[in-house]
Parts: sequence; structure tokens; C-alpha cells
Amino acid sequence: MFDKLEAFVARLEVLDRQMMDPAVLRSPSRLRDLGRESTHVRAIVEQWDAHKRSQTELEDARAMLIDEDDSDMREMVREEITGLEASLRESLEQLRLMLLPRDPFEGRPLLLEIRAGTGGDEAALFAADLARMYMRYGEDRKLRFETLSTSTISVGGTGRTIQGFKEVVLSVTGEDAYSMLRFEAGVHRVQRVPATESQGRIHTSAATVAVLPEPDEVEVKIDAKDLRIDTMRAGGPGGQSVNTTDSAVRIVHIPTGLTVQCQDEKSQHKNKDKAMRVLKARLLEKEQAERAAEESAARKAMVGSGDRSERIRTYNYPQNRVTDHRIGLTLYKLDAIVNGNLTELFDALTAAHQAELLAAEGLDG
Repeated sequence: MFDKLEAFVARLEVLDRQMMDPAVLRSPSRLRDLGRESTHVRAIVEQWDAHKRSQTELEDARAMLIDEDDSDMREMVREEITGLEASLRESLEQLRLMLLPRDPFEGRPLLLEIRAGTGGDEAALFAADLARMYMRYGEDRKLRFETLSTSTISVGGTGRTIQGFKEVVLSVTGEDAYSMLRFEAGVHRVQRVPATESQGRIHTSAATVAVLPEPDEVEVKIDAKDLRIDTMRAGGPGGQSVNTTDSAVRIVHIPTGLTVQCQDEKSQHKNKDKAMRVLKARLLEKEQAERAAEESAARKAMVGSGDRSERIRTYNYPQNRVTDHRIGLTLYKLDAIVNGNLTELFDALTAAHQAELLAAEGLDG
């Protein structure tokens, strides 16, 4: 571990030199990549330097304890030693975590794609509940949500009409957006009495969530000849909000067959831009999934593969219970969780993921 830390010190010196290279300064993408790495490496080096300073202070305090005769002074030194030892333990744990391999998408904006699964109208209502849950969670964490695409459905409940989502795609930006939401990909299952159920019977429905990091321009290049772009008149529920111009856009990526449609904006240009963002994110996800399949012999992360076919969590309303099946965590506070209080759940997922990585890297000793 300590050899790895010293290697980061040497790497920082190399990065500092490279970032002053005129050739690098002329390449914005190269400079950006080096800048990201430099920020990461510098944080590790600064933590390591602080750890070594604390270690020196501890050694000095221990030497002082041996030489000190005054009982009051000895007690003060003992207290200092206790504090330094605790600080060093915390510092060492922090260094272990900082040495873990970085997720290549850390710090990226992302697209959160939520689709109704099995369960008909109730699944669409649940998809809308999940979207609200994530947006409420992000309110106090400086995450910004923008709706890129929706396919809505109106469901008649007990004396009221409720809007659900067959599909909704949200853009999420913020410094920690990806690290906060990356473990949400998969199948979310709900058990409750639907709004349309008159007999009070509990139904099971599901919605799928995909977490799609937005690619850099250099990561996904699309040839114009590989696209078929159709425009059409956008439609709304019940004849409402129907545009009188052909503003809706559907883009088909011919080589993969991926199709994206956006109609939320009145501007065809804006709908096309949004559709292209979604298409690029889906292409990046497809590429990553294919690469993961080729490396299927590799270790699977404890919190799951992120495959949308994998059931990850159950929301049981009658029992006020949420169970995350990947880490075996059950919390009897569903009412708080669906209102956006996801911190305890997300912290547990992060801790499980870090423990798995520490063991894999041999840093858990």
C-alpha cells in the first residue's frame, strides 16, 4: 500500500510537467483528461503527506512520554498520543478508499431512464413515483434534473386521475450525480394496493431503471449516414397539448437498431438535440455492456452488475418496508425513502461496494 502511495507522488510530478507541455495546452481534450487525473492524484498525495506528518508527530510524542518526568505533562502527552493514534487510523482508512480504482464515469452527468415494466397502469404509476423519489433526493444535494423525454399515461383512480410514465428520461447534473445514483440500475419491484383496485388486493408491479453516463464527444462518434431521422406531429393525452407543427423527432441508429423519440419541446431542433443525447448515452451503455460480456470471467461487483434485468429492490407498502436484495438490507421506513430520504440506503450500498473492492485490491488488511 505504501509503495502505491509513493508512486502517486511520482505520478503527480509527471502530470504537473505534462500539463505545462505546449502540445498538451493546444489539445483541450488531453488537457481536460490530465486535469481530472491531476485533481484525483493531488488529493491522494496531500492526504498521504498529512498522514506522514501525523506519524512524525506521534513518534515525537511517544519519545516525549519516555523522557517526561512531570505527571501532569505525561497525562497531557498520553491524551495527545491517543488523539494522534485515532487520527492516523482514520487517515489510513481514507487512504485505502482513495487507492481504490476509480469508476471511469465518476464526475459525469448522466441520464436516468425509468420505464414501466410488468404490471400495466400500476407499473406506470410506480415509474412516476421513482422519478419523484430521485428528484426529491437531489433537491438538497445540488443535483439538477431536466426532462429529456416522456411517454405518459393517465390512470383513473378513486375519484381522481393520476399521471404515470410508460417511460421517462431525465438528465441529471451535479458534481456527485453519478456516484450518488450509479447503483440504481436494475428492476425495482413494488407491492401495494393499486389506485385502480377496488377490492383492496395487493398487486406486484415493476419498473426498470437505467443509469446512463453521458459520453464525452471522443467516446461516441456517430456517422450521419448511420442515422435515419424522422419528424412528425407530436401528440398529447386526450387531444391536449398537440403541436400543430412537425416538431417531434425520432432517430434510428441503423447499425444497432436503437431508436429514440423526443416530442416534449415545441422546437424540432431542441427535440433533435435531446434525442441525440439519449442516443449517445444508450450507445455508450451498449458498448460497455458488450465489453463486460467479453470479460464475463471477471469478478462481479457485490452491488450487482447494473443489468436492467436484475431485480435489485422491493418496495412493500403494506409493511412500510424496503429491501435491497444485493446487500440483504431491509429498512422499515418506506414512507421516508419514497419521499427522497435515500441517504442510509445509498451509504450502505457504497460501503458494500467499497468493501468488495478493498478485498479485491488487497487493501482490507
